[in-house]
Amino acid sequence: MKVAKILFAGESWMSYSINTKGFNAYNIGGYGEGGKPLIDALEQMGHSVTYLRNHEAIEQFPRTIEGLKDYDVVILSDIGSDTLLLPPDVLIGGQVRGNPLAAIKEFVNQGGGFLMVGGYMSFAGFEGRAHYIHTPIDDILPVNILSYDDRMEKPEGCTPKVEAGEHPILSDIPSEWPTFLGYNKLSAKPGAEVLLSLEEDAFLTVGSFGQGRTAAFASDCSPHWGTLSFTEWASYPHFWSQLVNWLANR
Repeated sequence: MKVAKILFAGESWMSYSINTKGFNAYNIGGYGEGGKPLIDALEQMGHSVTYLRNHEAIEQFPRTIEGLKDYDVVILSDIGSDTLLLPPDVLIGGQVRGNPLAAIKEFVNQGGGFLMVGGYMSFAGFEGRAHYIHTPIDDILPVNILSYDDRMEKPEGCTPKVEAGEHPILSDIPSEWPTFLGYNKLSAKPGAEVLLSLEEDAFLTVGSFGQGRTAAFASDCSPHWGTLSFTEWASYPHFWSQLVNWLANR
């Protein structure tokens, strides 16, 4: 079996709420993760996954090309660019530190694979706050990123259409895809290949940069945009595994 070493960052969150009961109020905090379906699927297919949650990635994500050379593929999913660009040493301490997004760009240029998975903090994201436009990630992605909120909420459900079923990533994957509840609005750059589309938007797009390969998956790998019909789909592990293997140029 073809096995890839993957660095996966994002897909976690902390929550804080105020609950009011009559004259009384109390606070509740919580923590959640959304990457488990994808991580489990990749590990089920034999791949090795190093997982950095959002709060871990702030300080632990490699900031140089040397820190990425042990991996075949880097995946960013629902992690805003500021999380990677502004660790405390930079934001509070005013110190110079390496740019991890520039490190990813050089990693791909030298033959690595890169995937961005959609979400509220991917591509442009909620109110444009993911803000990957004008960063080194914008240079390597096979899609154009909007400069404003790019979310396409589809509570009624939407189903992508296969445009290139002969591509190795979609080999033996059914042409009928599960339903999604939304995605980031993207368009393919010249020379990129759209494998899945949704109306006039690019849903799964692949391309190359330097010696490496890149991909943009416009929707979520887990709820809420990724429905249970997607995460529990029999082809879910095979799809992600084939995508990773293609990115790793295997």
